[in-house]
Amino acid sequence: MGCCDDPTEPAKINRTDVARIQQQYGNLVRDLFTDDPEKVILRQLNEASVYLTELAALNAHYQSVRKSAINLLEKESSTILQQIIDKEAKSEMGQLAQERLDYLKKDHGILDKFFSKE
Repeated sequence: MGCCDDPTEPAKINRTDVARIQQQYGNLVRDLFTDDPEKVILRQLNEASVYLTELAALNAHYQSVRKSAINLLEKESSTILQQIIDKEAKSEMGQLAQERLDYLKKDHGILDKFFSKE
């Protein structure tokens, strides 16, 4: 009954959280078996972590998934965009990555849009 959490103590998992995660996993597997995998992956991409989005931008099997992933990348992923540009400069993916990188370099936030002189 201490005041603080003990970092050596294993985290306690709520049964409802486990049941929810199991249901999500089951739904994902069902969708992969019964739906178009490309569409399922595109849906999952919108909820993916930055790491998984970067991975999809670099290596996804479906071109549509790679394109979507590239368009979801933000400034912190500029090294990934540069990798794509360096590796695939003349391809459609390289051009798309270059366009995204240029966009991110120009975009300075919402206040800049209001006060820009262009």
